[in-house]
Formats: sequence, C-alpha cells, structure tokens
Amino acid sequence: MTAGLRGLAGGEIPEFTNMLNDTRQRALDRLVEHARSLGANAAIGVSCDSSELGANLSEVLAYGTAVVVSPAAGPREGVRLT
Repeated sequence: MTAGLRGLAGGEIPEFTNMLNDTRQRALDRLVEHARSLGANAAIGVSCDSSELGANLSEVLAYGTAVVVSPAAGPREGVRLT
C-alpha cells in the first residue's frame, strides 16, 4: 500500500526496485544453471530484459550464449589499449 501511494507521487519506489533486482538475480541464476546443464563453464553476451505484462505484472529475462572456455596454449601476451 505504501509503495502504491509513493507511485502516485512519482519518483523511485524502493520496494519495487528491490523486487526487480531480486528477480533479475534469479533470472541470471537460472541462466547459469541452464548453461552448466549444457556442459558450459561460462556464458558470454549476457543481457537482461524486462517488460510489463499488465498493470501489476512484469517479466524479467536473462539470455546469453553458453560456451566452454579453456586456457590458451603457449605464452600469453597481454592486450594493450592505447
């Protein structure tokens, strides 16, 4: 109820922000779990997206590419940014 009243006044609603942050973390955890189930040890190009499904409902998606990363053979040279 308090969050609803704050929403009428405008500005950030901390309860909603916290809920979305928790939901985004759960979506990322599911992405990691799914990548591991595919035999991957990393995920690249990870992104999150959210959308409103109704007045009181939102969805949060996490997506990326599951990959297997292994150390390079031989000596390594650092990348220099100039």
